[in-house]
Formats: sequence, structure tokens, C-alpha cells
Amino acid sequence: MDTRIAELNLYPIKGCRGISLPRATLAATGLAVGAIGDREWLVVDAEHEFMSQREHPRMALIATRLTGDSLRLQAPGMLTLEVPFASEGDAVEAQVWNDRVDAVTQGEVADAWFSEFLGAPARLLRFDPEARRLASRQYTGDDEAPYKFADAFALLITGNASLADLNAKLAARIPVPITMARFRANIVLDGLAAFEEDYATALRVNGINIRPVKPCARCTVPGVDPASGIASSEVPDVLASFRRTERGVLFGINAIVVAGAGGELRVGDKVEVELAL
Repeated sequence: MDTRIAELNLYPIKGCRGISLPRATLAATGLAVGAIGDREWLVVDAEHEFMSQREHPRMALIATRLTGDSLRLQAPGMLTLEVPFASEGDAVEAQVWNDRVDAVTQGEVADAWFSEFLGAPARLLRFDPEARRLASRQYTGDDEAPYKFADAFALLITGNASLADLNAKLAARIPVPITMARFRANIVLDGLAAFEEDYATALRVNGINIRPVKPCARCTVPGVDPASGIASSEVPDVLASFRRTERGVLFGINAIVVAGAGGELRVGDKVEVELAL
């Protein structure tokens, strides 16, 4: 089985567009470019609860880019926003599901920009560099698994064959194949059979050991078209028709880094995948 990395995707802001990368560092908290990690920033509402494409599908239209010293944001009808990496703010807490997570405000200009585009009070927060958030030991066992503003784990891994299988089932309802952008995966693999990633117990690449810990149960976000920011039910409905289990509607696997943090991943790298028999 010749399995290789097909895509590496960093999502600087939870819920906004990601950045496709030819190479990235794999930190303990997930993919990173320099000091900027995956889900480094978060958009929250007036009560400091995280905002997502579930309720605000227009977040899919917010494009992110990392410059030498800032996070650059663009969205339809909005002026470009530069959020300096070196900016200092106030220490606050953000609510991400059941977690209260330490964060730092990013300024009134950024807050106003998000509020205007989303049509609701919003604030941009950055993960507090002094904070440490660990994934549930129910799934990670003896391994400490830090992550930032992601839902629950440092990595989401999917396979292109699984997407092709879904697109074949969607063809009667959606004439244009959907892309993996709907599933917001960090690492996309070529070479596995459809949904074979479900059975992965270990992935090894460039001296890095990645451990899948939980199948990823999907919400309604894959129903949001990343090109238009419009939500519909076609993709979630078709996915649910053949991927519903007692654990939810599954697509992809959540994973943690257990060895080799700080190493580099590149598109095209060969991945050794260990599968459960």
C-alpha cells in the first residue's frame, strides 16, 4: 500500500477558510507555520462563545493568509484586515463546547470587521500562549495531547478515496463534485481505499508517530458550500444515508501526535499506515 500525503491544510481561524501548504511543521498541537498553529484564532459572540459555520455559514467566505508579520483576512465587500502577530490584548476566556479556554483579545478594529461581515456582535481572540489545553484522556489514554481552538483534537485526517466514494453517491443530487474543503481536514491522504482510514491505528512519516484516537462525527458544516457560503442539506443527508453509526455520521479520523513533534511534513511524503485487522 503506497499511501502519501495529498494535502496539508492549516486553519488559522476556527471556522474560516484554511491555507493549503506544500509543507508544514507538525507541532504537538497540530500543523504549524513558524509560531502560528492550527486554530490559533477564534471568533466569539457577545457572550464569548465560539462562532462557527453551523450558525454563520458566511464564515466560509473569510479567506486567511499568513504574511511575514500578520494574519491577513479578506472577505466579499470588506476591506483587507491585517492582524499583527505581535499585537497585545487583554486576557479573557472563550467558551469552546464545554471548555473555558484562555485567550487574548485582538483589538477593536478586528472585532468591528467580523461584526460587520457576520451581521452580529463578534470578537476575534487568539489562543493564550501561556495556556495548555489537553484532549480528553478518555480517548488519548496515557498520552497528553495538547491542542488549541480545534473542537477536540490536534489533527483531522481524511482520505481522497472516501471523498470520491461520497461524490459518486452525491452525483444524482449535486452535478459538480464537492471538495475536501467542506471537511476541513489537516492531512489528506492518497492511497487508501474508501474509508480505510477508519481502521488506522498508527501513521508514521519522517520519524513522526501519529495516533488516530476517534472517528470524526460530522455536524452540518459539510453542508456549507465553501465557494458561496450557503448551507444546504444535500451533503449531510447523503453522508448520513450510508455513514450513520451509534457514534454519529462519520467522515475522517481525529488524531494526536505521540512522537516526533517539531518534525516536518510535506505533500508527497510517504506515510506508513498501520491498520486494525
